[in-house]
Amino acid sequence: MFAGIDTSNYTTSVAVFDGEHIIQNKKLLTVKKGERGLRQSDALFQHTVNLPVLISKLKSEIGDADIEAFGVSNRPRNIEGSYMPCFLAGESAAEAAAAFCNAPLFKTSHQVGHILAALYSAGKPELINEPFIAFHVSGGTTEAVLVTPDDDEIIKAQIVSESTDLKAGQAIDRTGVLLGLDFPCGPALEKLSNESNENFKIKPTMLGVNCSLSGVENKVKNMISDNRPPCDVAKFALCSVAEALSAMAEAVIEKYGDMPIVFAGGVSGNKMIADMLSDRYGAFFAKPEFSSDNAAGIAIYAYLKSLIQ
Repeated sequence: MFAGIDTSNYTTSVAVFDGEHIIQNKKLLTVKKGERGLRQSDALFQHTVNLPVLISKLKSEIGDADIEAFGVSNRPRNIEGSYMPCFLAGESAAEAAAAFCNAPLFKTSHQVGHILAALYSAGKPELINEPFIAFHVSGGTTEAVLVTPDDDEIIKAQIVSESTDLKAGQAIDRTGVLLGLDFPCGPALEKLSNESNENFKIKPTMLGVNCSLSGVENKVKNMISDNRPPCDVAKFALCSVAEALSAMAEAVIEKYGDMPIVFAGGVSGNKMIADMLSDRYGAFFAKPEFSSDNAAGIAIYAYLKSLIQ
């Protein structure tokens, strides 16, 4: 068994991988009603409380199986200066567990974990051996990255397209909060949007290969002021994000050529977005439990690193 720990800004998660199957446990962090996020100090505290509970539960599920190696995410991305305090909770727990078990510990980024989990869920693990495009779409990130094999990091991700302002998850969550939904708002907003019969024709704002999503929030506020049905507001926000991602994909393909496209991150778990981009570009999507924040990809990373040691 190979274990992974991930303590992102909104989810505490632990997982084990045996080379074929994954067992994972996760817990969303608590955000007060009406608020749109958490301070890092609050996130760090909640992770510290959640980790022992989740690890104990995972231990009961795997029994006496030995852990051969640990993996942990200790930064958002594999670039210099990438840092968030919330990852300290997971890193500390992983260091202690690895030392106690006399097992190696492999550190990587939250983004690499997302990509590896998406490949596993989509049944495309072989893509780690060739270049492909991965979209990481969440509350804090809206990026298309060119992924290439790397002897040290397993995969290397270079940003080739991104949102210049508001992130896709932020646009969705802010819309949801304005409509009175609990944060994070993605699943509830999707459910609400399914009640709408409106067909929106949306032209995304593009700046070269990059998109701009700040206008979505302004239009949502105007729709609410005009007393548009909440379901229509929800659908508009999701359609706006979907069209922006579609335009990014088109721009990336035009610049870098036709290659496999994989979507990771919580926003990519939205069925409407997944259906649209699968139809247009043949993109691969993770199942929701592997698209939202998770430690599955981190456990897979520990497994892959062990193979080359």
